[in-house]
Amino acid sequence: MDQTKNKSIPASDVEKDKPTDGKPKGFEARYLAFLDTVTDLRPKLHRYCARMTGSVFEGEDVVQDALLEAYRKLDQFDDSRPLSPWLFRIAHNRCIDLLRRRGVGRQAVAKAVGPEATMPIEPASLGVGKAVEHLVLTLPPKERACVLLKDVFDYTLEEIAELVESTVGGVKAALNRGRSKLAASPSPLKQSRTADPELTRVLHLYVERFNNRDWNGLRELISADARLNVTDRMPTITAFAGKLADSPYFSNYERWSTPWRMAVGEVDGEPVVIILQRSADTWTPYSAVRLHLDGNRIDRIVDYAHCPWVLGPATSTVLSTSQAAV
Repeated sequence: MDQTKNKSIPASDVEKDKPTDGKPKGFEARYLAFLDTVTDLRPKLHRYCARMTGSVFEGEDVVQDALLEAYRKLDQFDDSRPLSPWLFRIAHNRCIDLLRRRGVGRQAVAKAVGPEATMPIEPASLGVGKAVEHLVLTLPPKERACVLLKDVFDYTLEEIAELVESTVGGVKAALNRGRSKLAASPSPLKQSRTADPELTRVLHLYVERFNNRDWNGLRELISADARLNVTDRMPTITAFAGKLADSPYFSNYERWSTPWRMAVGEVDGEPVVIILQRSADTWTPYSAVRLHLDGNRIDRIVDYAHCPWVLGPATSTVLSTSQAAV
Protein backbone atom coordinates (compact mmCIF):
# COMPACT_ATOMS: atom_id res chain seq x y z
CA MET A 1 0.00 0.00 0.00
CA ASP A 2 2.43 2.62 -1.23
CA GLN A 3 1.92 6.28 -0.43
CA THR A 4 3.06 9.47 -2.13
CA LYS A 5 6.69 9.79 -1.13
CA ASN A 6 6.73 13.17 0.53
CA LYS A 7 9.66 12.11 2.70
CA SER A 8 11.55 10.05 0.13
CA ILE A 9 15.31 10.33 -0.16
CA PRO A 10 16.41 12.89 -2.75
CA ALA A 11 17.86 10.93 -5.65
CA SER A 12 20.78 13.32 -5.86
CA ASP A 13 21.89 12.37 -2.34
CA VAL A 14 22.54 8.81 -3.45
CA GLU A 15 23.42 9.34 -7.09
CA LYS A 16 26.24 11.80 -6.40
CA ASP A 17 28.26 9.16 -4.51
CA LYS A 18 27.56 6.15 -6.69
CA PRO A 19 30.75 4.15 -7.19
CA THR A 20 32.43 3.63 -10.51
CA ASP A 21 33.93 0.25 -9.58
CA GLY A 22 30.69 -1.43 -8.52
CA LYS A 23 31.39 -1.09 -4.79
CA PRO A 24 29.37 1.31 -2.62
CA LYS A 25 31.24 4.25 -1.17
CA GLY A 26 30.60 7.64 0.40
CA PHE A 27 27.03 8.43 1.33
CA GLU A 28 25.59 5.39 -0.40
CA ALA A 29 27.73 2.95 1.60
CA ARG A 30 26.78 4.72 4.81
CA TYR A 31 23.11 4.67 3.84
CA LEU A 32 23.16 0.94 3.03
CA ALA A 33 24.71 0.25 6.45
CA PHE A 34 22.02 2.47 7.95
CA LEU A 35 19.25 0.42 6.28
CA ASP A 36 20.77 -2.87 7.45
CA THR A 37 21.07 -1.63 11.01
CA VAL A 38 17.53 -0.23 11.07
CA THR A 39 16.12 -3.54 9.78
CA ASP A 40 17.69 -5.43 12.70
CA LEU A 41 17.19 -2.74 15.34
CA ARG A 42 13.64 -1.60 14.49
CA PRO A 43 11.59 -3.83 16.85
CA LYS A 44 13.92 -3.20 19.79
CA LEU A 45 13.92 0.54 19.13
CA HIS A 46 10.12 0.62 19.07
CA ARG A 47 9.84 -1.48 22.20
CA TYR A 48 12.14 0.89 24.08
CA CYS A 49 10.34 4.04 22.89
CA ALA A 50 6.94 2.51 23.64
CA ARG A 51 8.01 1.84 27.22
CA MET A 52 9.57 5.27 27.63
CA THR A 53 6.51 7.13 26.31
CA GLY A 54 3.89 4.77 27.74
CA SER A 55 2.21 4.29 24.35
CA VAL A 56 2.93 1.85 21.55
CA PHE A 57 1.73 4.49 19.09
CA GLU A 58 3.65 7.45 20.47
CA GLY A 59 6.65 5.12 20.70
CA GLU A 60 6.38 4.44 16.97
CA ASP A 61 5.95 8.14 16.22
CA VAL A 62 9.15 8.83 18.16
CA VAL A 63 11.00 6.14 16.21
CA GLN A 64 9.81 7.64 12.92
CA ASP A 65 11.09 11.08 13.95
CA ALA A 66 14.35 9.63 15.25
CA LEU A 67 15.08 7.77 12.01
CA LEU A 68 14.38 10.89 9.97
CA GLU A 69 16.72 12.87 12.20
CA ALA A 70 19.38 10.18 11.88
CA TYR A 71 19.07 10.17 8.10
CA ARG A 72 19.49 13.94 7.92
CA LYS A 73 22.64 13.68 10.06
CA LEU A 74 24.00 10.60 8.31
CA ASP A 75 26.61 12.51 6.33
CA GLN A 76 28.07 13.72 9.64
CA PHE A 77 28.29 10.27 11.22
CA ASP A 78 31.68 8.84 12.14
CA ASP A 79 31.94 5.55 10.22
CA SER A 80 34.39 4.15 12.75
CA ARG A 81 31.63 3.98 15.37
CA PRO A 82 28.70 1.51 15.49
CA LEU A 83 25.34 2.81 14.28
CA SER A 84 23.09 1.11 16.86
CA PRO A 85 24.11 3.12 19.95
CA TRP A 86 23.90 6.33 17.92
CA LEU A 87 20.35 5.52 16.77
CA PHE A 88 19.35 4.53 20.30
CA ARG A 89 20.67 7.82 21.67
CA ILE A 90 18.71 9.84 19.10
CA ALA A 91 15.55 7.88 19.93
CA HIS A 92 16.17 8.25 23.67
CA ASN A 93 16.58 12.01 23.35
CA ARG A 94 13.39 12.19 21.31
CA CYS A 95 11.57 10.33 24.09
CA ILE A 96 12.85 12.79 26.69
CA ASP A 97 11.80 15.71 24.47
CA LEU A 98 8.31 14.22 24.15
CA LEU A 99 7.98 13.76 27.90
CA ARG A 100 9.03 17.35 28.46
CA ARG A 101 6.59 18.66 25.86
CA ARG A 102 3.87 16.55 27.37
CA GLY A 103 4.49 18.29 30.66
CA VAL A 104 4.44 15.03 32.60
CA GLY A 105 6.94 14.80 35.41
CA ARG A 106 8.70 18.08 34.66
CA GLN A 107 10.12 18.22 38.13
CA ALA A 108 11.25 14.61 37.81
CA VAL A 109 13.00 15.41 34.52
CA ALA A 110 14.80 18.37 36.10
CA LYS A 111 15.78 16.29 39.09
CA ALA A 112 17.00 13.45 36.89
CA VAL A 113 19.53 15.66 35.11
CA GLY A 114 20.77 17.24 38.34
CA PRO A 115 23.70 16.20 40.60
CA GLU A 116 24.36 12.47 40.67
CA ALA A 117 25.40 10.42 43.69
CA THR A 118 27.78 7.54 43.08
CA MET A 119 26.68 4.29 44.68
CA PRO A 120 29.52 2.26 46.20
CA ILE A 121 28.08 -1.15 45.28
CA GLU A 122 26.61 -2.76 42.19
CA PRO A 123 22.83 -2.24 42.08
CA ALA A 124 20.79 -5.36 42.72
CA SER A 125 18.88 -6.79 39.79
CA LEU A 126 15.10 -6.43 39.88
CA GLY A 127 14.38 -9.04 37.23
CA VAL A 128 13.40 -8.92 33.57
CA GLY A 129 10.35 -9.36 31.43
CA LYS A 130 7.18 -7.56 30.46
CA ALA A 131 6.23 -6.98 34.10
CA VAL A 132 9.22 -4.69 34.57
CA GLU A 133 8.56 -3.01 31.22
CA HIS A 134 5.11 -1.88 32.30
CA LEU A 135 6.07 -1.01 35.87
CA VAL A 136 8.69 1.51 34.74
CA LEU A 137 6.02 4.00 33.68
CA THR A 138 5.80 5.03 37.33
CA LEU A 139 9.45 6.16 37.29
CA PRO A 140 10.99 9.52 36.33
CA PRO A 141 12.47 9.45 32.79
CA LYS A 142 16.13 8.85 33.70
CA GLU A 143 15.39 6.03 36.14
CA ARG A 144 12.94 4.60 33.63
CA ALA A 145 15.57 4.61 30.89
CA CYS A 146 18.28 3.07 33.07
CA VAL A 147 16.04 0.25 34.34
CA LEU A 148 14.81 -0.53 30.83
CA LEU A 149 18.25 -0.49 29.27
CA LYS A 150 19.80 -2.62 32.02
CA ASP A 151 17.07 -5.02 33.10
CA VAL A 152 15.18 -5.42 29.82
CA PHE A 153 17.72 -4.74 27.05
CA ASP A 154 20.79 -5.96 28.98
CA TYR A 155 23.01 -2.97 28.21
CA THR A 156 26.22 -2.55 30.20
CA LEU A 157 26.53 0.28 32.71
CA GLU A 158 29.08 1.95 30.43
CA GLU A 159 26.76 1.72 27.41
CA ILE A 160 23.86 3.14 29.41
CA ALA A 161 26.00 6.00 30.71
CA GLU A 162 26.94 6.99 27.17
CA LEU A 163 23.38 6.71 25.90
CA VAL A 164 21.76 8.79 28.65
CA GLU A 165 24.77 11.16 28.80
CA SER A 166 25.61 10.34 32.39
CA THR A 167 28.38 8.59 34.34
CA VAL A 168 28.57 4.96 35.47
CA GLY A 169 28.06 6.17 39.03
CA GLY A 170 25.04 8.18 37.96
CA VAL A 171 23.57 5.17 36.18
CA LYS A 172 24.09 3.00 39.29
CA ALA A 173 22.35 5.62 41.40
CA ALA A 174 19.42 5.84 38.98
CA LEU A 175 19.15 2.04 38.87
CA ASN A 176 19.09 1.77 42.66
CA ARG A 177 16.48 4.50 42.99
CA GLY A 178 14.34 3.03 40.22
CA ARG A 179 14.57 -0.57 41.40
CA SER A 180 13.81 0.44 44.99
CA LYS A 181 10.69 2.31 43.89
CA LEU A 182 9.54 -0.60 41.75
CA ALA A 183 10.13 -3.12 44.55
CA ALA A 184 8.10 -0.96 46.93
CA SER A 185 5.24 -0.57 44.45
CA PRO A 186 5.05 -3.83 42.46
CA SER A 187 1.63 -3.29 40.91
CA PRO A 188 1.14 -0.44 38.42
CA LEU A 189 -2.05 1.53 38.60
CA LYS A 190 -4.36 0.65 35.73
CA GLN A 191 -4.94 3.72 33.61
CA SER A 192 -8.59 4.48 33.05
CA ARG A 193 -9.83 6.46 30.08
CA THR A 194 -13.10 8.31 29.92
CA ALA A 195 -14.93 7.25 26.77
CA ASP A 196 -15.61 10.09 24.33
CA PRO A 197 -19.11 9.43 22.94
CA GLU A 198 -18.43 11.46 19.81
CA LEU A 199 -15.19 9.63 19.05
CA THR A 200 -16.94 6.31 19.62
CA ARG A 201 -19.72 7.31 17.21
CA VAL A 202 -17.27 8.45 14.52
CA LEU A 203 -15.09 5.34 14.93
CA HIS A 204 -18.06 3.06 14.27
CA LEU A 205 -19.16 5.09 11.24
CA TYR A 206 -15.60 5.18 9.93
CA VAL A 207 -15.22 1.40 10.24
CA GLU A 208 -18.61 0.67 8.71
CA ARG A 209 -17.97 2.87 5.69
CA PHE A 210 -14.38 1.70 5.28
CA ASN A 211 -15.45 -1.95 5.21
CA ASN A 212 -18.13 -1.08 2.65
CA ARG A 213 -15.56 0.82 0.54
CA ASP A 214 -17.85 3.83 0.83
CA TRP A 215 -15.11 6.37 0.18
CA ASN A 216 -17.48 9.28 -0.41
CA GLY A 217 -19.25 8.48 2.83
CA LEU A 218 -15.88 8.41 4.60
CA ARG A 219 -14.98 11.82 3.25
CA GLU A 220 -18.14 13.20 4.86
CA LEU A 221 -16.62 12.34 8.23
CA ILE A 222 -13.32 14.06 7.46
CA SER A 223 -12.50 17.76 7.36
CA ALA A 224 -11.31 19.20 4.04
CA ASP A 225 -7.84 20.02 5.39
CA ALA A 226 -7.36 16.82 7.39
CA ARG A 227 -3.78 15.62 7.82
CA LEU A 228 -2.62 12.08 7.10
CA ASN A 229 0.43 10.29 8.47
CA VAL A 230 1.27 6.85 7.12
CA THR A 231 4.18 5.31 8.99
CA ASP A 232 6.60 2.79 7.55
CA ARG A 233 9.62 0.68 8.48
CA MET A 234 11.93 3.23 6.88
CA PRO A 235 10.24 6.66 6.94
CA THR A 236 12.78 8.22 4.59
CA ILE A 237 11.52 5.95 1.80
CA THR A 238 7.76 5.39 1.88
CA ALA A 239 6.18 7.23 4.79
CA PHE A 240 3.65 9.92 3.98
CA ALA A 241 2.91 13.08 5.94
CA GLY A 242 0.65 15.67 4.37
CA LYS A 243 -2.92 16.53 3.47
CA LEU A 244 -5.22 13.56 3.07
CA ALA A 245 -6.59 15.18 -0.08
CA ASP A 246 -3.12 14.90 -1.67
CA SER A 247 -2.78 11.18 -0.97
CA PRO A 248 -4.18 8.12 -2.80
CA TYR A 249 -4.97 6.73 0.65
CA PHE A 250 -8.35 5.11 0.06
CA SER A 251 -7.54 3.80 -3.41
CA ASN A 252 -4.37 2.20 -2.05
CA TYR A 253 -6.42 0.26 0.47
CA GLU A 254 -8.78 -0.78 -2.30
CA ARG A 255 -5.80 -2.19 -4.25
CA TRP A 256 -4.27 -3.95 -1.25
CA SER A 257 -3.98 -7.62 -2.26
CA THR A 258 -4.03 -9.03 1.28
CA PRO A 259 -7.59 -9.61 2.61
CA TRP A 260 -8.35 -6.99 5.24
CA ARG A 261 -11.16 -5.40 7.19
CA MET A 262 -11.49 -2.78 9.93
CA ALA A 263 -12.91 -3.06 13.43
CA VAL A 264 -13.42 -0.67 16.33
CA GLY A 265 -11.25 -1.58 19.27
CA GLU A 266 -8.87 -0.48 21.98
CA VAL A 267 -5.12 -0.79 22.33
CA ASP A 268 -4.01 -0.37 25.94
CA GLY A 269 -7.29 1.37 26.60
CA GLU A 270 -7.07 3.83 23.69
CA PRO A 271 -10.00 3.73 21.24
CA VAL A 272 -8.65 3.07 17.75
CA VAL A 273 -9.46 1.41 14.46
CA ILE A 274 -7.99 -2.10 14.39
CA ILE A 275 -6.78 -3.38 11.01
CA LEU A 276 -7.63 -7.09 10.73
CA GLN A 277 -6.08 -9.55 8.31
CA ARG A 278 -7.34 -12.96 7.34
CA SER A 279 -5.45 -15.75 9.08
CA ALA A 280 -6.59 -19.28 8.30
CA ASP A 281 -10.28 -19.26 9.24
CA THR A 282 -10.30 -16.14 11.36
CA TRP A 283 -9.58 -12.43 11.33
CA THR A 284 -6.65 -11.38 13.54
CA PRO A 285 -5.45 -7.91 14.60
CA TYR A 286 -2.63 -6.80 12.34
CA SER A 287 -2.13 -3.10 13.06
CA ALA A 288 -4.11 0.03 13.87
CA VAL A 289 -5.22 3.50 12.80
CA ARG A 290 -5.61 6.45 15.17
CA LEU A 291 -8.21 9.13 14.52
CA HIS A 292 -8.27 12.63 15.99
CA LEU A 293 -11.41 14.75 16.04
CA ASP A 294 -11.91 18.48 15.82
CA GLY A 295 -15.49 18.85 16.93
CA ASN A 296 -17.37 16.09 15.10
CA ARG A 297 -15.02 15.83 12.10
CA ILE A 298 -11.80 13.87 11.71
CA ASP A 299 -8.88 16.28 11.31
CA ARG A 300 -5.98 13.81 11.60
CA ILE A 301 -5.42 10.18 10.65
CA VAL A 302 -2.32 8.20 11.64
CA ASP A 303 -2.11 4.83 9.88
CA TYR A 304 0.28 2.12 11.14
CA ALA A 305 -0.60 -0.51 8.50
CA HIS A 306 3.03 -0.80 7.42
CA CYS A 307 4.20 -1.16 11.04
CA PRO A 308 2.43 -4.28 12.37
CA TRP A 309 4.97 -4.57 15.19
CA VAL A 310 3.28 -1.68 17.03
CA LEU A 311 0.75 -4.07 18.59
CA GLY A 312 3.42 -6.46 19.90
CA PRO A 313 4.41 -4.56 23.06
CA ALA A 314 0.81 -3.63 23.89
CA THR A 315 -0.66 -4.97 27.13
CA SER A 316 -4.01 -5.58 25.48
CA THR A 317 -5.64 -5.36 22.08
CA VAL A 318 -9.41 -5.62 22.41
CA LEU A 319 -12.07 -5.61 19.72
CA SER A 320 -15.29 -3.89 20.73
CA THR A 321 -17.41 -6.38 18.79
CA SER A 322 -18.33 -9.84 20.01
CA GLN A 323 -14.77 -10.98 19.36
CA ALA A 324 -12.61 -11.78 22.36
CA ALA A 325 -9.57 -9.90 23.63
CA VAL A 326 -6.30 -10.78 21.94
